[in-house]
Amino acid sequence: MQNNFKIERLDNQFCEAVIGLILPIQQIEFNVDIDLAAQPDLLDIEKHYDASGGAFWGARQNGELIGTIALIAQPEHHAGAIRKMFVKKEFRGKELGVAQVLLETLLNYCKENNLNEVYLGTKDILQAACRFYERNGFRQVAMQDLPVYFPRMAVDNVFYSLGLKSV
Repeated sequence: MQNNFKIERLDNQFCEAVIGLILPIQQIEFNVDIDLAAQPDLLDIEKHYDASGGAFWGARQNGELIGTIALIAQPEHHAGAIRKMFVKKEFRGKELGVAQVLLETLLNYCKENNLNEVYLGTKDILQAACRFYERNGFRQVAMQDLPVYFPRMAVDNVFYSLGLKSV
C-alpha cells in the first residue's frame, strides 16, 4: 500500500465524505452508541470548527478521505479540544503514519495560534487510540478535573490533556 497521502483543511463541501468515514468506524467497527443526530458538527464543519478559530483536517489519498482530525479552539483560554480523530482501518498503524501526521498538523496549528493546552475525550474500549495519545505525551485527566469550558461528548469516558508551552 502506498503512503502518499496529503493533509488538507476540510470545509462544508466535505461533510458527506467525513460522515461516510466517521459513522461506520464509530457504529460498526467499535459499536459506539452514537448517531449523526448527536454530532451536528459533522453537518456544519465551518460553524463548529472554523468559526471558533479551530480547523478540520483530512488525510486524502487518491481523492479518498482516509483520516480526519479537528480542533475546537478556545483562544480566550489559550486552549483547544481535539475532536474527530479517525483513520480508516486499512490506513492505520505506524508504517503509514496517517494518525501521527494528522496529530502533528493539529499541534503545529495550536502552537502557531498560541493555544498552550489541548484536551480530548475518547472511550476506554479504543485502546489503540489511548496508547497513541499516551505515546505522544498526553496525560490522562479525571473527568472532574477537566476545565469547565471543555466541550464533552456524552459517549466519552477517558480524557487526556497535553501542554504545548515550551518549558
